[in-house]
Amino acid sequence: MEVTRAEVCAAACADAWRDAGEVLAHAVGVLPMIGARLARLTTCPDLVLSDGEAFFMSEPPPLGRTAADGGVVEGWVPFRRVFDLVASGRRQSMMAAAQIDPYGNQNISLIGDWRRPTRQLIGVRGAPGNTVNHRTDYWVARHTPKVFVEKVDVVCGVGNDRARAGRGLRFHHLGVVITNLAVLGYGDGGRLRIRSVHPGVTVEEVRKNTGFDLDAAGATRTRLPDETELGLIREVIDPRGLRDREVPPGPAPGA
Repeated sequence: MEVTRAEVCAAACADAWRDAGEVLAHAVGVLPMIGARLARLTTCPDLVLSDGEAFFMSEPPPLGRTAADGGVVEGWVPFRRVFDLVASGRRQSMMAAAQIDPYGNQNISLIGDWRRPTRQLIGVRGAPGNTVNHRTDYWVARHTPKVFVEKVDVVCGVGNDRARAGRGLRFHHLGVVITNLAVLGYGDGGRLRIRSVHPGVTVEEVRKNTGFDLDAAGATRTRLPDETELGLIREVIDPRGLRDREVPPGPAPGA
């Protein structure tokens, strides 16, 4: 069965929540949302999912549908209650990133000098609270040197170097960075390294598209989703094929 790069990324995102237990999945982006729903239906049945608004759903709704479109609602979670979940550590987030440095410091606020930025983005948002209270992973739809930089212009999500230098960050936990080319993890020193490359991608290609050196010792090939996972992605979670908007369609070579 032909597998696309987007579907490989979806399975990799799902693996970030594997065996996470009864925590709220916070997913930013189409592929992370597919991944969270896929994990709930496969490897993490206790994972708590919202419909993207204010309701917990007993079954993952297809992308683009909310509780108003039907389905069994298990709970009501207005915005003010989300902060209680964050502070308690009962959430696991997969966020986007405009910039990431070698230690996982993340920027979603602006590009350039903060006093006069060349690009204004969405602001710091909840990145600091996420990274100091519970596990945080990142999703990058386009792996380029402009995203993976030696130094971020503004620190929004706290990286491993700052967490170790600071005090009171005992709940800081960076997981993985999943991109359209690879899955990156963190080595013993807290620095990003290549965990796996997607089918059809080489280690050299990942390094060429990264603005700093990456250790690739022990890197493997990112796994392919199995037939059950592909059926769930295509028929249940994302029947409209929204995944192809984030990662262009086409086979993952070698699939």
